Amino acid sequence: MVNHSLYTVQAVVVLDSDGARLLAKYYSRRPSAQGHKSLKEQKKFESELFSKTRKSSSEVILLDGQTVLFKYINDVYFYLVGASDENELLLSSVLNGLVEAISALLKHNVDKRNLLDNLDMVVLALDETIDDGIALETDPNAIASNVSKRGVDTLDVSLANLNEQTLLDAYKQAKERFNLALLR
Repeated sequence: MVNHSLYTVQAVVVLDSDGARLLAKYYSRRPSAQGHKSLKEQKKFESELFSKTRKSSSEVILLDGQTVLFKYINDVYFYLVGASDENELLLSSVLNGLVEAISALLKHNVDKRNLLDNLDMVVLALDETIDDGIALETDPNAIASNVSKRGVDTLDVSLANLNEQTLLDAYKQAKERFNLALLR
């Protein structure tokens, strides 16, 4: 049976070298999707995923009737889960685009510490790549560019507001202290 759905991705999971969750996003819009609704089910699935892939030399496995593609970089495992009838080349291009974009955003220093320190950019990259299980973008340069633009604009605006607010607060506080000193 050929899959003609836009909902190609069922989950994206990022685990550390001990199998602990760093990031996980599950999508269940597709009617045939095997749901991992509860946290307990998700943790069990992730544990099985890690135990089956930690010593595997392959990049593609079948687990619980699902196609799982993964990449291991330094001490981080990146997993992309799709249906068993999903096109592996499409899933591979989505995973490669996401991982390469994250690598570029982290200045090619992908490890657990750096990933956690920049989790906001990693989540934005994931959201630019996949939305509700639909693969939106596979070009790592486009993904990284969109995240960089979004992150810089948001950061500049929030810092400007913070600086203006801090200066205004400092001015008010100094004015109040000056007035109190005059009254004494």
